[in-house]
Amino acid sequence: MLLQACVNGARDPAEHPWLSADASVVAEDAARAVDAGAREVHVHPKNARGNDSLAAPDVSRWVSAVRAARPGVPVGVTTGAWAEPDVERRLAAIASWTEAPDHASVNWHEVGADEVAASLLRRGIAVEAGLWDASGFEVWKRSPVRGECLRVLIELPDEPAETVRAHAEAMIAHVRLEEPDMPILLHGEERSTWPVFDLAVELGLAARIGLEDTLLLPDGSTAPGNAALVRVAIERMRGV
Repeated sequence: MLLQACVNGARDPAEHPWLSADASVVAEDAARAVDAGAREVHVHPKNARGNDSLAAPDVSRWVSAVRAARPGVPVGVTTGAWAEPDVERRLAAIASWTEAPDHASVNWHEVGADEVAASLLRRGIAVEAGLWDASGFEVWKRSPVRGECLRVLIELPDEPAETVRAHAEAMIAHVRLEEPDMPILLHGEERSTWPVFDLAVELGLAARIGLEDTLLLPDGSTAPGNAALVRVAIERMRGV
């Protein structure tokens, strides 16, 4: 079972000591998460103000920092529209990357998803197809690059634990109808994080864990860092 560490996300660095605007700090925590059992790292490069950035210098600095901390571990980044709302500027930023990540997530509910994915593929960067809802799925379903994606990321929103199974199973069924052999990574956020993680384990799907999705351990206490979240995730994987 693939376990990816999502180490920072679009969170404000003030939310946790390891959510720093300093790439070396986050890379250090990412390395600890890998040592704890994560096999990939998903990171959101930041600018000097701590905001998500697609600018080449920022992407290069952050991807290089994680790779230096743990060479050989696949590193993925976001292409979220919140980092650059203008599609043409987003495409230009991706084209300018000098330190390319191994893969990048593309949210298919965002305007320009097909173009962003095609741009990544042309550069030899694998694409994780982010599907958050039915509207995004419908766009991905019609996408000319749908079958070229590395995997599908199904993200369950911050919702009560009792509703996540039906939501997840419906999304999984729709994806498998279109692409039966495409790997799926299932994950939640905030309240749904741990229930969805356990469901991913039950279903034999890839999953992720990290401060991007939750700041809390299953008992409700604040996680000391990404490594602590990964250690608990590994324990839950082994408990099946």
